Amino acid sequence: MSKAIVKPSIPTSLQNKTSQTRWLLKPKPEQSKIETLAKALHVDFTISSLLIQRGIETYEAAKTFFRPQLSDLHDPFLMKDMKKAIIRIEYAIANNENILVYGDYDVDGTTSVALMSSYLKTIYPHIATYIPDRYDEGYGVSYKGIDFAHDNDFSLIIALDCGIKAIDKVAYAKEKHIDFIICDHHKPGPKVPEAIAILNPKQSDCNYPYEELCGCGVGFKLVQGLASKRGETIENLIPYLDLVATAIGADIVPITGENRILAYYGLQVINNNPRVGFKAIINQIKKQTLTITDVVFIIGPRINAAGRMKHGQYAVNLLTETHIEAAETIAKEIETFNTDRRDTDKQITQEALKQIEAHNEQHRFTNVVYHENWHKGVIGIVASRLIETYYKPTLVFTKSGDKLAASARSVSGFDVYNALEACSEYIEQFGGHKYAAGLTLKEENYEAFKAKFEEVVSNTIEAHQLSPEINIDGQIELHTINDKLMRVLKQFAPFGPGNRTPVFMTENLKDTGYGKCVGDDKSHLRITVAQNGTSKLVCIGFGLGKKIELVANKKPFKAVYSIDENEWQGKVSLQLKLKDIKAQ
Repeated sequence: MSKAIVKPSIPTSLQNKTSQTRWLLKPKPEQSKIETLAKALHVDFTISSLLIQRGIETYEAAKTFFRPQLSDLHDPFLMKDMKKAIIRIEYAIANNENILVYGDYDVDGTTSVALMSSYLKTIYPHIATYIPDRYDEGYGVSYKGIDFAHDNDFSLIIALDCGIKAIDKVAYAKEKHIDFIICDHHKPGPKVPEAIAILNPKQSDCNYPYEELCGCGVGFKLVQGLASKRGETIENLIPYLDLVATAIGADIVPITGENRILAYYGLQVINNNPRVGFKAIINQIKKQTLTITDVVFIIGPRINAAGRMKHGQYAVNLLTETHIEAAETIAKEIETFNTDRRDTDKQITQEALKQIEAHNEQHRFTNVVYHENWHKGVIGIVASRLIETYYKPTLVFTKSGDKLAASARSVSGFDVYNALEACSEYIEQFGGHKYAAGLTLKEENYEAFKAKFEEVVSNTIEAHQLSPEINIDGQIELHTINDKLMRVLKQFAPFGPGNRTPVFMTENLKDTGYGKCVGDDKSHLRITVAQNGTSKLVCIGFGLGKKIELVANKKPFKAVYSIDENEWQGKVSLQLKLKDIKAQ
């Protein structure tokens, strides 16, 4: 007998838009392991425990973690089809062929195109770039792009961050005597295109040691392979790592293994010797030192805004420009696109929330909304915004030509890609990852798809996945937080999936009496906390203003937070960045 499926119930709190965040304290490693590693590294138990939680249990592993080395990058020729790809490119160069570098319109795609084209142009002149129009052509390889290649005598297309599912498109190109090299990192289907070479570490028959490269990372491995054949070393390629680090951050891939090395050195390039295009953006934002978080939230959205609001080619032009005056002109245009994008996604989010409430859909396991006039370039952002209010797998649809197009976003632990796969009978095309995907379908299938998606999610999601969660690395006392701890924590960077910023919990805290709501709309909380009357630290809790009653009148409470530095008038002090607070 098959096991009966018990559907989780929708928590009342979710229906009322005030979901209770779950605190998940990670298991503490064995004390003997903590002590052994702490002794070997001459660090305290807090640092030792954080390392063991990240799978780092020896002095050598810690040395690799804290001191990433370019020499630890894997041999690019371990990747399936690498040799075939390089042979085809070398043949194209030897025979004076025109090469088209093709990539998607998002950050990963445009940085990939900038990387590949700028490197190839250092060794060969007949290189051009192509970014599909988000609205006219949609995601990935397009027939229009192939026609452009054919009409302009390109006989080789190098596709980056796309192409793994372009079976029909690659066959179409073959009929026109155009070869494809595909550099992708998305999950392959049961069949792959008949390309000259497919570089994708997620292929089941690819033995490359690291699967989590982004599209730009796969492109970099091809550049690394080409460079090695020309007698160049990895040091020659360091100037390209600002592009790779930006793609790693923006595409939210794990910052572990090879990605950690690439991001670490890429951030150094961004901060010490950025390409002209990045310099133009940094000059606008006037920030001194950028972290991977700044790359994700400052540089990434601006590069993305080009493809969202106008055309991704603007981003490629910026990232390949070599004259600062021209770069600053493009950066100003892109800044305008980004401002428009912010205004547009804010307006659509409000409309989508009204739609959910007007149709009384708070009880559903999914958010699925549609309006034919919503801007296709921001529906992914809107989907993420809706999850902040109603924490459920979310799809935002708009009209795209004669079809409907949607962006999907998911909640922690739930695979939205698999859920869409279970609804494929109603879908024309889809692709993506566990937490983010895109799809198109015929308008007449919208209601049937919406019902099916709700059914699939309700039968497969677990109750705990319907509440946001905070993973806590450890419980510590306030007096252990000092400059020395912060110096070591900073060396854990760059942070991201697989190496999140350490989050701690402390109990029995009290506000010293100066707690207040701050910000233009008073939505943020600023308090000064003490534990047992000592060790006072300033805390800032973005979006936590509504919880001020929990700390009023010196009531005891507990908090989860990351440790941060605040710079004010040239002075740097430690502060706690609150993630949540609860009554003691």
